[in-house]
Amino acid sequence: MKLLYRLYQLFIAGPILLVLTILTALATIVGCTLFNASWWSYYPGKFWSRAFIRILLLPIKVEGRENMDSKQSYVIIPNHQGMFDIFLVYGFLGRSFKWMMKEELRKMPLVGKACESAGFIFVDQKGGPKKMKQLHDRARSVLQGGVSLVVFPEGARTWDGQMRRFKRGAFQLANELQLPLLPITINGSFDVLPRSRGFVSYVDWHPLTMTIHPPLQPSEPTDEAERALMQKAYDVIASRLEPSHRKAPKAGTFNPED
Repeated sequence: MKLLYRLYQLFIAGPILLVLTILTALATIVGCTLFNASWWSYYPGKFWSRAFIRILLLPIKVEGRENMDSKQSYVIIPNHQGMFDIFLVYGFLGRSFKWMMKEELRKMPLVGKACESAGFIFVDQKGGPKKMKQLHDRARSVLQGGVSLVVFPEGARTWDGQMRRFKRGAFQLANELQLPLLPITINGSFDVLPRSRGFVSYVDWHPLTMTIHPPLQPSEPTDEAERALMQKAYDVIASRLEPSHRKAPKAGTFNPED
């Protein structure tokens, strides 16, 4: 079964998904440039993500959609187990949003240009206070009319399956704008494709699971309240992780210097 699935990835799924990725990127670039940018910035990526998971024959389970208000903008914070987190959130969350992503991803051929055309927010991690203000101004302009922003608070995918420390960016933004945070727990993505492996694994027919938790509302725009919110968000997301991925980082849940 394992050999057959790898051959399927190499000779059937892989070529189809490569062509689909190129077409999706081109459709996003052209659509956002010439037509309704709000539609073309979201739906091609949504269909691409759904197709990616379906073509790879991966089962999906989504819980908690009733915790979202379609008219409310959120700062959405999923844990980051692996690459398939992107396909899960993009394809199956069921609401329009923008991504916040690393500046380095802008350099990806076609995909980087598509993300730029879609109005996603790129983060320069080496930028100072001026860059941070520009980032918050850009986020403020995006978070209107029910459009949300997705930020991975760990900053990068885990190497060992354990949830990493949270960075402050998403929480500073939610605190400043007094917008609710929407925590999401993702399970299965690390088992399907960890950072250290090139082939997708179909692990015991175990589904990729996305659990949408009730929103967390910032109480007041202070550092102390922000830290309490970070801790609460970390605990909520960790509460639905599979036991093998539940161990917290030794030095705490977040780095106050990030």
